[in-house]
Amino acid sequence: MSRKVAVVALTALAPISWGSTYFVTTEFLPPDRPLFTGLMRALPAGLLLLALTRKLPQGAWWWKAAVLGALNIGAFFPLLFLAAYRLPGGVAAVVGSVGPLFVVGLAALFLGEKPTVRTLLTAVAAAFGVSLVVLKAGAAFDLVGVGAGLLSSLSMSAGVVFTKRWGRPEGVGALALTGWQLTAGGLVILPIAFLVEGAPPALTGANLAGYAYLAFGNTAISYFLWFRGIERLSASSATLLGPLSPITAAVIGWAALGQALGPVQVLGMVIAFGATLFGQLGPRTPKARAVRVKAFSSTERNGQEVSMDLEGSGVRR
Repeated sequence: MSRKVAVVALTALAPISWGSTYFVTTEFLPPDRPLFTGLMRALPAGLLLLALTRKLPQGAWWWKAAVLGALNIGAFFPLLFLAAYRLPGGVAAVVGSVGPLFVVGLAALFLGEKPTVRTLLTAVAAAFGVSLVVLKAGAAFDLVGVGAGLLSSLSMSAGVVFTKRWGRPEGVGALALTGWQLTAGGLVILPIAFLVEGAPPALTGANLAGYAYLAFGNTAISYFLWFRGIERLSASSATLLGPLSPITAAVIGWAALGQALGPVQVLGMVIAFGATLFGQLGPRTPKARAVRVKAFSSTERNGQEVSMDLEGSGVRR
């Protein structure tokens, strides 16, 4: 149990870190350059990890890394930023919070993780808690923004499921796999950013510091912890850590920006955080059972009876 707690705690650092993105973006980065910001988050981090690991994909992993990079980074970032521009921040966060429900469905389809009433209710409770934290009265809805938000959530959810399904090639660490995905995703964003936003803006020292934090702390390290956690947790458990991101953003906004945090928001935090914790409490794994099997050597006709332990929980999905 202590090992799982450690894995969950390290994985949770990723969405907690992502919760600081809004503060860094508004306080340190040039305005109205979301695609350039996505590019600066992904590509430098990916190239750095490639240089550190010195491993490139082989065989089928060229297209697998490209697909994962597009789902987790390349499509996710532009769609997320489009939703953020078309919708108030609270509405965008609520639309994004349906990700666990997408993951439950995709995991059942591609991973054989049977959805349970408990998992579905936990995902709904997490989304409801997030809505209390961030949704403001009179928030406007925009169909294009809502569609972009849902597609961004679906893209990230599919990335989680396929990252879990494909694992990583033998002899390749999670750091190298993270570098492949960030580089592929950054290369997807690169032409879109220049076509939509034009040449890069002039950058100040504060801008460079903000981009450095987003690229290395908020992206390279965080995505490494995220992909590592996906390997060790069920897809639904990992994605139910997502509400930690809007919770962190709300706390930073209250502490650093003086934003109001009333009783309704606090209640929403309690509900979302409780759902996050509850989502990590999986069913108890069966104890190993000793069974007796017959082992035959090539030179003996009689079977020698031996005993061995079989642990179903040791099989990787």
